[in-house]
Amino acid sequence: MKFSEEEIQNWKCETCGEGLVMRKVEFSYMKGSFHAELPACPKCGLVLITEELAMGKMAEAEKALEDK
Repeated sequence: MKFSEEEIQNWKCETCGEGLVMRKVEFSYMKGSFHAELPACPKCGLVLITEELAMGKMAEAEKALEDK
């Protein structure tokens, strides 16, 4: 999922109140890991993961790692 600059500018961190910025984040699952560019809080590092991403690409990656 690609996020437009306009979408990101409208989101704020619930914890810090800071505006989100695109950031490369690492996900780890079992013994595997992967990177993705996602909106995140520049202050506390909290990452925005949409339902679409969690139920789509992330679920596919989990399944692929589990099948190895």
